[in-house]
Amino acid sequence: MKMVNKDGKVVEAVPEAIMAAAAGADWAHAPGFYMIITDSPGAKSWPIAGATFILVPKQPQDPAATKEALQFFAWAYDKGDDMASSLDYVPMPDSVVKLIHAHWNEVKGGDGKPVYSGM
Repeated sequence: MKMVNKDGKVVEAVPEAIMAAAAGADWAHAPGFYMIITDSPGAKSWPIAGATFILVPKQPQDPAATKEALQFFAWAYDKGDDMASSLDYVPMPDSVVKLIHAHWNEVKGGDGKPVYSGM
């Protein structure tokens, strides 16, 4: 399937075009990484794309459980690209993953320290 994207370019529905849509979004200025990536800018961006995400409170009631969850997602971002691709998901671009990892420092336990600092 082919479509015309926001930049007026004809693109195909391939994983690289969806990753281009994610890479072209302004994640750094998206509060809580909430971002609709439909119609993202970029000559190679697929116009109909979406991202899924999880919510983690900045001051979790159970810091140990939150740390475990963040450890899982750190593993998934580090080791899961091939598995995600095999399930027809498109991994997040490395530049976005770096922003996410930095954001995890804002998730703090009762002692005021980050619950996960593995990055």
